[in-house]
Amino acid sequence: MEKAESNPLKVFVYGTLKPGEINYDHYCQGRVLHAQAAIMIGQLYDLPFGYPAMTVGNSLVYGFLLSFADPAILTHLDQLEEYDPNRPTEQNEYVRVAAEVFDLNHRSLGQAWVYQMDKTLVNKLGGILLPQGRWGSPTGSQAEYRL
Repeated sequence: MEKAESNPLKVFVYGTLKPGEINYDHYCQGRVLHAQAAIMIGQLYDLPFGYPAMTVGNSLVYGFLLSFADPAILTHLDQLEEYDPNRPTEQNEYVRVAAEVFDLNHRSLGQAWVYQMDKTLVNKLGGILLPQGRWGSPTGSQAEYRL
């Protein structure tokens, strides 16, 4: 995933980094080349802290595929998600992994980075399964997804 606009860095977001949510303006506004409603395969949970967690699973998780010209954005997103690639996985809140992302018609959009949480940690934190695969804060914009 390189720096050129012809090959932007892609990140799938499903929580506070979505357009209209609390962290979008600070971390993404003015840096995003393109935002597209998208889905990934996993499980989505609401955590009692005002943000969600995605785990490995077999359900649809709805969010946005954000494209960035500058790969340095990952340093900022890693800090927000409390992920450090140099420490043991179990010491991170989230882990950044590459996974396949799809448009809303289930056509592959290729690989993108996504921050996932271990299901054991989700359970320990009191995560509540969101079977519809969508999360939105009470104050964020409820972006529409066309199915």
